[in-house]
Amino acid sequence: MCGGRRWTYQEFFDRINRLSHYLKYLGIRKKDKVAILHPNCHYFLEAYYGIAQIGAISVPINYRLSPREINFILKDSESKVLIADPMFQEQMDANREEIKDIERILWTGEGRSSHSLSNKQETGREEDLSLNYEMALHQMDSSALPDPQIIDEDLAQIYYTSGTTGRPKGVMLSHKNVCTHALGAIAEIHLTDGDVWVHAAPLFHLADAWATWSITWVGGTHVLVRDFVPKIALETIEREKVTVTNLIPTMLNLMVNHPDVGKYDYGSLRVLLSGGAPIAPEVVRKVVGTFRCDYIQTYGMTETSPYLTLSILKDHLKKLPWDDQLRFKSKTGREFIGVDLKVVNDRGEEIKRDEKEVGEIIVKGDIVTKGYWKLTEETEKSIRDGWLYTGDLAVMDEEGYVTIVDRKKDIIVTGGENVYSTEIENVLHMHPAILECAVVGVPDQKWGEAVKGIVVLKPTQKATEGEIIQFCKERIAHYKAPKSIDFIDALPKIGSGKINKKGLRDPYWEGYEKKVH
Repeated sequence: MCGGRRWTYQEFFDRINRLSHYLKYLGIRKKDKVAILHPNCHYFLEAYYGIAQIGAISVPINYRLSPREINFILKDSESKVLIADPMFQEQMDANREEIKDIERILWTGEGRSSHSLSNKQETGREEDLSLNYEMALHQMDSSALPDPQIIDEDLAQIYYTSGTTGRPKGVMLSHKNVCTHALGAIAEIHLTDGDVWVHAAPLFHLADAWATWSITWVGGTHVLVRDFVPKIALETIEREKVTVTNLIPTMLNLMVNHPDVGKYDYGSLRVLLSGGAPIAPEVVRKVVGTFRCDYIQTYGMTETSPYLTLSILKDHLKKLPWDDQLRFKSKTGREFIGVDLKVVNDRGEEIKRDEKEVGEIIVKGDIVTKGYWKLTEETEKSIRDGWLYTGDLAVMDEEGYVTIVDRKKDIIVTGGENVYSTEIENVLHMHPAILECAVVGVPDQKWGEAVKGIVVLKPTQKATEGEIIQFCKERIAHYKAPKSIDFIDALPKIGSGKINKKGLRDPYWEGYEKKVH
């Protein structure tokens, strides 16, 4: 279901075949790249399948990136065709010279047809770039296509990282990566043809995009929400009887704190997953209390297709009191099926399973990328002896469940002590007046770095800096508590919906030497 329109799988299959035929008509062959610049829509699902079944490679683009970043991805990926929403027409027109390797743009919906740009004098080409998606499909037949002879290691997708730490990097995922992950998710989450999945998180991001394959594989129902709006997400769960979905923690937090959250029926939900960033235990408690369904915390990376861990309880843990069960559900989780995972110290030795010693998560398995597109050095830096070094720091318990404490680059070193932002954020989320928060290190002449909390208050709530700092000091060691609090109207987010910590931190460090941990 998308925008009130509904299709059977046979109708969906016919549209995919027509798209594949048209891409071949445009000259797209095996291993060619086709980019997708689009909000959530049935067109996105069609593109994923239509590109893959001719052996071409899809390049989903975060449409919230700047025009410069989007142009870079189109050029770097060597994409030949772009499938785009009409909302980007002006932007693409203004950047035609920057994207001259794009041979055709397929505009979806009521987008322009090929006569919209008048002639060769305007475009500088023999033929116009612009084509209408629906008109294109109408010209093609829906017959099945010949087998493109795809092998496991052939590339299926190139996902570009958000670029918050430098130039975007293209993560290469093979058909083996994608298929292995899809089957693993079906087994782990017990997906069936009775499941209804709402795509509320963006399809250009793997927090949601993996479900494209798993839900179709079991014959479940796809429901698409164009943009995430908390109230629309809540309404959709009730109206479409959604059973399962994966949301970014910031999205879940906004949903459970929405003033209308109590107005809807969530009886259809059997499980909610969160992924893409750590989630505060207090938010987990609210999620379970509000939606009254099972909850699974997930952890993964674009580089791993994405899931690496799930906080699914082992059978003997289900016998624990509810509060203890909730404590395990709030952890980052145990290994995803088929994944080898270790947490190691700087010497490469596995850490103690005491929930105190901190190390870096490293992983290997059939869902792990072979590397970054055209970036051999970056690949060799990240993948060593077959192990992907994630850059995520975690502790591990005796059951083998990990809990992420911070990104390696986000550690705050204050007075020689390591402080992990996630721990302080979890405490801040317990404060009844706080809607959202982030913790960063800022320059401090005495301590080197000082802990700063940046918070968004709930619309009807008030709190002072002193009150919040004291609240933290009553719950964690004083050196970990924020030294200062900044109040802002909204936290900046990257395209996936995750909080942009780099964007929050950088202004405080202007004029100072970059800190290196």
